[in-house]
Amino acid sequence: MSLKEIYRSKWFRWGFWSLLYVLWVIWLGNYWWLLGLVPIFDYHITRKVNWLFWKKEYKEGEKRNVWLDWLDAIIFAVVVVTFINIFFLQAFKIPSSSMESTLYTGDHLFVSKLTYGPKIPQTPLTIPFTHNVIFGRESYSTRIQNDYRRLKGFRSVRRGDPVVFNFPNGDTVLRRYPADDYYAWVRNAGRENTIKAGGGVIVRPADKTDHYVKRCVALPGDTLRVIDGLVWIDGQQQEVWPGVQLTYKVTTTGGRINPRELSRIGLNMEELFFDEHLPGYPAMPLTEAMLEKVKAFSIVASVEPNLDAYPPDYPDSYLSIFPFTEEYHWTRDDFGPLWIPAKGATVPLDLHNLPLYARIITAYEGHDLQTGADGTIRIDGTEVTEYTFGQDYYFMMGDNRHNSLDSRYWGFVPEDRIVGRPALVWLSTDRNRKFPENIRWRRFFKIV
Repeated sequence: MSLKEIYRSKWFRWGFWSLLYVLWVIWLGNYWWLLGLVPIFDYHITRKVNWLFWKKEYKEGEKRNVWLDWLDAIIFAVVVVTFINIFFLQAFKIPSSSMESTLYTGDHLFVSKLTYGPKIPQTPLTIPFTHNVIFGRESYSTRIQNDYRRLKGFRSVRRGDPVVFNFPNGDTVLRRYPADDYYAWVRNAGRENTIKAGGGVIVRPADKTDHYVKRCVALPGDTLRVIDGLVWIDGQQQEVWPGVQLTYKVTTTGGRINPRELSRIGLNMEELFFDEHLPGYPAMPLTEAMLEKVKAFSIVASVEPNLDAYPPDYPDSYLSIFPFTEEYHWTRDDFGPLWIPAKGATVPLDLHNLPLYARIITAYEGHDLQTGADGTIRIDGTEVTEYTFGQDYYFMMGDNRHNSLDSRYWGFVPEDRIVGRPALVWLSTDRNRKFPENIRWRRFFKIV
């Protein structure tokens, strides 16, 4: 008997799909869903209910209804793709250059949710195939809000993983400038001026904030330092991944470097600016491999790294660098030491280190935080001198270190904001070129 003949047996089909369904319910951990075995049994065996009521069964020779066939195809696609997006894989597009030269602007990715375990949707009432906006309006409803819960994955986040996550500061966005950091606006312009200039604000649930992709450089419990743009963890310098790049002041003997040569070694020409007064390029982003090739050009006179040191170049720069207080003399290239909070760990709490953890306490873990003129700290009305964290946190940085809005500028990424790990680049296009030159053929089906 062939496999096709075996599958034609209604009892075999019922057993096969029931087994898959039970395994899914066990993974889901909600055994009320076992009631779904009833319609599965009826669909395959008893056939008392027409579960696919929109689907027409045609008699031999009967003319097919094109509209019903399209409806059946659309319903099937919505159900199957939505199920895959929630539990297995989801497609994303890289909108910026913050991860170059690892992930390029225009890369289309499949992101694995199985790696760290998929999250149960916290805002389930969403228009299919959208994230948070459709036709300029919100594409979801907050009438139903679920608590955070993550299913079992293959492993936890590792140091060095590229990670897709919900932007922690994206819980409040400006209507006119939804891609901007609302909290950075408030620090620099004040809340009233920010709301007026931004046309009001939109408050979004945690799972409906915009998606970011960065590299995880520090795990819960790590102590992080950034020295001259490079990451150190617990006193040990970390691996410099091949895609990591800093910017350099490249001075030439008077002219421009051949653009074709720069493009050939992998430079993003969109980020380059030639200053005739230098003469040269004030901020050329280069990996270690690119740096050696640029130094070898005969037209290049000198190459110097652009490293920010304290005191800052402009008086309000501390408002841009986490934790946004003058007490911490940190810059993008000289940052820390900073301990990364871990679930269940307790830290002493005082007015000096409170800026590091205030947003965790209020926005991510939902407590009321108040400080008194006498230096006391109250959480939910109770005076405290320490705090115990309710979940794990991570520190993310873009590989394009001098052109990346990352944890140095807004702080920690909570564990409940983690979405998944980029798995595969299935398409990559360069918006600065015309078809077909805009297609990066070498990046097709590139494993991340």
